[in-house]
Amino acid sequence: MTRFVLRRLAVSSVILLVGSLLMFVLTINAGDPLQDLRESTASNRDQLIESRIDNMGLDLPWYQRYGQWLSGAAGCIIGQCDLGTDRAGTDVIALLEQAAGATLRLVTISTFAAIIIGVIVGILTALRQYSGFDYAVTFLAFLFFSLPVFWAAVLLKEYGAIRYNDWIADPQISVIQAFVIGVVLAFIMQGVLGGRAKRRLLTAGTTGAFVVIALLAFTYIGWWRNPALGIGLVLIVSVAFAVGITALIAGIGNRRVLYSTLTTVAVGAVVFFAVAPLLDEPNWLMLIGLFISAIVVGLVIGRLWGGYSRGVSMALSAITAGFMAIMTAADRFVYAWAGFLDLKPRPISTIGSQTPNFGGDFWESALDLGTQLLLPTMLLTLISVATYSRYTRSSMLETLNQDYVRTARSKGLSERTVIVKHAFRNALIPITTIVAFDFAALISGAVITEAVFGWKGMGELFRSGLTHTDPAPVMAFFLVTAIAAIVMNLIADISYAFLDPRIRR
Repeated sequence: MTRFVLRRLAVSSVILLVGSLLMFVLTINAGDPLQDLRESTASNRDQLIESRIDNMGLDLPWYQRYGQWLSGAAGCIIGQCDLGTDRAGTDVIALLEQAAGATLRLVTISTFAAIIIGVIVGILTALRQYSGFDYAVTFLAFLFFSLPVFWAAVLLKEYGAIRYNDWIADPQISVIQAFVIGVVLAFIMQGVLGGRAKRRLLTAGTTGAFVVIALLAFTYIGWWRNPALGIGLVLIVSVAFAVGITALIAGIGNRRVLYSTLTTVAVGAVVFFAVAPLLDEPNWLMLIGLFISAIVVGLVIGRLWGGYSRGVSMALSAITAGFMAIMTAADRFVYAWAGFLDLKPRPISTIGSQTPNFGGDFWESALDLGTQLLLPTMLLTLISVATYSRYTRSSMLETLNQDYVRTARSKGLSERTVIVKHAFRNALIPITTIVAFDFAALISGAVITEAVFGWKGMGELFRSGLTHTDPAPVMAFFLVTAIAAIVMNLIADISYAFLDPRIRR
């Protein structure tokens, strides 16, 4: 494996070098970097031209300019990066740090959300092939995949921001609106859960009644502007999550694992009150530390309860602990919503990555960052979910028809064991490739999405540099995205060995 990694790195370095040379040559020949100044009528035009020539090194041969950039980029290996300056004389590394930070905030959430949702939906559609649910998901997947990004972004801005901001000023849901929403969600839930006609009717009726009652009750008590979760709802959701993940992975009959996850929820309920004073005015470092501590506590509980299922018990308890930590933070975010609306009456923004000069506390400032992320994240997630769901479906269908899956069923293994432990693991191999390519591509910046929502990310850095025929920002963009593509593909290759032991040979 070490020899394979070193060989791949050597070949990738050569590709990176040739690609950088090609990118540099194409960029400097894409236009005239002095065109705007040549057309200027300013009295100091000649001085401005000379200054730009000096900043960009336009008086040097192209190969010398490339050599200067290459030597500065090579310094990154020893921690002495020098990627030059843009045409205005601004340090490109500073621009790159700002752009990469904005893009990573955007694409990390959307990528993980798309992976989780897409894989789950793909598995469900594979298990229920040619059902109404399968046809509906297939239609929506192709619809989302073929949506013009700019058009979908404009629709999200109209309905997800402008009209929502109008509604939240005086949030009211009528009986008719609640009934329509309940019917739609009831139809979706009965399609997802499936079963015979009696079970479908029961699912639809329960879902519809619950949604209608909840919407009308929330409207009556003014919950939309003054929401709260509380320990009760956090416990209910956490217990449901613990039981569900145990049933899915280990089986509800594995009592040790079930007791381990439920014990984790009980400990989390105690911690909910213990850490309350710390969460009044925390910081990100503290929250990360508390989250890691929750995972450690879950691992310890899983080890104590685990017995012969120690590995599974530790993993599921850690996941449950992480989920409850997230629910605890969500409770604080929900509680801070009312104060956030007082500071920002129109909460969902359509431009920029944060509100300038926002003066709220930690939770309100975090809500501001979250609402700025909401629309572009939804857009990127919807587009990526279509890809992941289709690939997962086809991969699962192919795996389910393999001889070893039929053998597992003939041995009397439960359907959960067959799906989770035998089929899904092997179906992950092609999905791993898609995840690697998709994440590397998203790091390059969603150029259109960032332009529509006014994000100053990697896509904007590339577009601006190319528009102004400025090679320094473009080459910085290329360096980061190319390295990301190489690293992610290498990680994907190494992951194959863990998913399929035969590849290790």
